[in-house]
Amino acid sequence: MYGLLQHLINGLAVGTIYALVALGYTMVYGVLKLINFAHGDVMMVGVYVGYAVAFLLGRQMLGSFLGVALVFGLSMAFCAALGFVIERFAYRPLREKPRLTALITAIGVSFALSYGFQLDVGFDVASGPFAGHWQILPGASARAFPEVIPHVEWLTLGDDVDSVILWNWQIISFLIAIALMVGLQLLVFRTRFGRAMRAVSHDHRVAGLMGIPVDRVIGGTFMLGSALAASAGILYAIKDTKIEPLMGVMVGLKAFVAAVIGGIGDVKGALVGALALGLCEEFVVAYSSSSWRDAVAFMFLIVVLLVRPEGLFGRAQAEKV
Repeated sequence: MYGLLQHLINGLAVGTIYALVALGYTMVYGVLKLINFAHGDVMMVGVYVGYAVAFLLGRQMLGSFLGVALVFGLSMAFCAALGFVIERFAYRPLREKPRLTALITAIGVSFALSYGFQLDVGFDVASGPFAGHWQILPGASARAFPEVIPHVEWLTLGDDVDSVILWNWQIISFLIAIALMVGLQLLVFRTRFGRAMRAVSHDHRVAGLMGIPVDRVIGGTFMLGSALAASAGILYAIKDTKIEPLMGVMVGLKAFVAAVIGGIGDVKGALVGALALGLCEEFVVAYSSSSWRDAVAFMFLIVVLLVRPEGLFGRAQAEKV
């Protein structure tokens, strides 16, 4: 009984991380009908920015509310700017081109980020207040993410044979993820920017004729999705601690699978699909083998698409040919 509850908690913790990344896929697809395959790599960049911020803050600040806020805030701000740059210079010039062109560009941006971060680039400052070695690109070696949130057991139930352990980072991560998703819902459905985003999603050409700044809305959507990806990356690094330049590839693919399972373009579907994927992955690993961890996501996707091709919450749309 306790073992089942432990796996349920672990699955929800992973699912909320997938959900934050999947929401970025969903929002970008909603406004541009584009699958941004570089989204997982933007998450990876956010993790390394968080790593750098934590290193600069030092051990004294880590674990404090201010330290956690700075790691999350600066990482999300940097990735928001990166998302805007990617949209402005990689995707905007191709907006009226065939979708395949933009898709290939997205894959190229993904490779540029994931393999570019494997370069070991740095410089030394001999003297002054900034003396020391400054690393620009981290290199291919894996690193251990600092303990931004110290791991503490908050609750233990059961005995040595059958028990459930609830860690503080699981609760904090879950609350942060839920707060960000609730904030996104309020932004999309209760603000002028959200109304503009939904109008652009419906038809960006007509929205432009109605006076909506389409470029600004699309750029803002990329910034918002990239910031959510950065927060998901920090939460993932707190859970897993091992970070490397290729870490965003598989997480990004799984988040994309979650978005498709829920119905690509549907915010609620992305959340439900991610939680379902996280639970499915956890239970398969617990009661089968860890070697199935990555395969189960794509098996789950195939089953859902065979039964409901538009996803759990998606709607089938007729398309003129």
